[in-house]
Amino acid sequence: MKAKLMFILILVVVGKVASAEVSNDEMNKANSPLTPMAAVNFHDYIQSSVFGTDETLNTAYLRIVSPMMIGGLPQLMRMTIPYMSAAPETPTSTTSGIGDVSIFDIFLLSKVDGVEFGVGPLLVMPTASKDETGAGKWQAGAAGIVMSPQSWGMLGALITYQHDFAGDSDRPTQNIATAQPFLLWNLPQGIYLRSTGIMFFNWETGDYNIPLGAGIGKVWKFEGGTTMNLFGEPQWTAAHEGIYAPNFQTFVGLNFQFPLH
Repeated sequence: MKAKLMFILILVVVGKVASAEVSNDEMNKANSPLTPMAAVNFHDYIQSSVFGTDETLNTAYLRIVSPMMIGGLPQLMRMTIPYMSAAPETPTSTTSGIGDVSIFDIFLLSKVDGVEFGVGPLLVMPTASKDETGAGKWQAGAAGIVMSPQSWGMLGALITYQHDFAGDSDRPTQNIATAQPFLLWNLPQGIYLRSTGIMFFNWETGDYNIPLGAGIGKVWKFEGGTTMNLFGEPQWTAAHEGIYAPNFQTFVGLNFQFPLH
């Protein structure tokens, strides 16, 4: 309930101070992970129904995006800092703490027929404050992104893979892939519909989770070029294997993008 009230309050306040009109292209850029702008994102997955426990779990993310130019190659570096509540060995209780920080560095490749591509390395660091909120392993892998902006919205996908290479030998091996499809449909006045559920696959244990999302968001543009993107997206699990995967969750987010000068 508090999250819903905060969501409505932000909508009311921002609607009064934002002035610039938002074009279809600007809406696509506000939702694309390949937009070369500095960004700060606040994301929260509220897992109100979870397989294997009656508890409500929660994972909040602070994501910071920084564009760079190294050796003449444009790049986007994204760092993700999670704070989560997790179900420990006893499924009737939870514990909370900082999770494992991850970074990926995306090299922006040339467009092909308007389709945008990016690929680069990924690193996960064992920064969790508690065993239950992290893997206890150094992990490395890669991330790939493809986005196809359209006149009506956008299609795309973000795919990652990571495997451990060091860390606590007593902790389980990490061999994980994720796939996040992007389907966005733009409406008038900066409003859009969205579906961006992240599919999770643990190749070591055979566990997986495939959610389907259907949500709504709104983009505002401020004088000077800064954009703000506020959204909410309920997600239902269509297929899964393993415990502690969400059966139903709500993905809420607040994204800021800042123009480069």
